[in-house]
Amino acid sequence: MSGTRSPSRTEPATDGWPAWKLALLFYPFAAAAVWINLFMLSLLTSWLGLPVLAPASAAAAALLLGVPAAWASGRWIRSLMDRARPRH
Repeated sequence: MSGTRSPSRTEPATDGWPAWKLALLFYPFAAAAVWINLFMLSLLTSWLGLPVLAPASAAAAALLLGVPAAWASGRWIRSLMDRARPRH
């Protein structure tokens, strides 16, 4: 079988956008989603008597937690792109 497609799931495909570039592209969206979800989760847990996160605190945490979320979304989109590529 010829081509540049990676034979394993641990090695990235060599054609198209690599997962790390996709992760960089998706980072602002992933961090914003994490920010909103952290803040909403803190509002929900306030019913249990826990303190509500300030929006700035949720944003600061989202800057860090957005990195693994962006990496996961980049790998997910890369796998979808690999599956959508026509087979030879």
